[in-house]
Amino acid sequence: MYLVHAALRPLSPGLRLSLDARELLLAAIRPEDRVEHLVVHPDALPNPVLGVYLLADSLAEAESRTDAFCRRALTAVPRLAGWSAARVAAPLVTPFYERLLSSSGRPGRNGPGTFPST
Repeated sequence: MYLVHAALRPLSPGLRLSLDARELLLAAIRPEDRVEHLVVHPDALPNPVLGVYLLADSLAEAESRTDAFCRRALTAVPRLAGWSAARVAAPLVTPFYERLLSSSGRPGRNGPGTFPST
């Protein structure tokens, strides 16, 4: 299973994502999309983000199918017609692990303090 993020960009300034965007997108899923779960982050900056968990044989396939799903759903669902998928890609998890390591309180390469070898 892959997690792919789609940055949703409004086609006109000031447009707010519908409160029921997740339900609208869920209704647009087809079996061949192989989508297992959707998460909408409406307050992500600079634009809302859609997290798509789907089954695929490769990362490239997952990103391609997520892009196709978003384009189809954003075009087909009238209440989402003012949005486009600006960037579709698997998120990098490095910042998450860096944050975990730096919050351990231990000095070192990923936290405050000197390198342990010095």
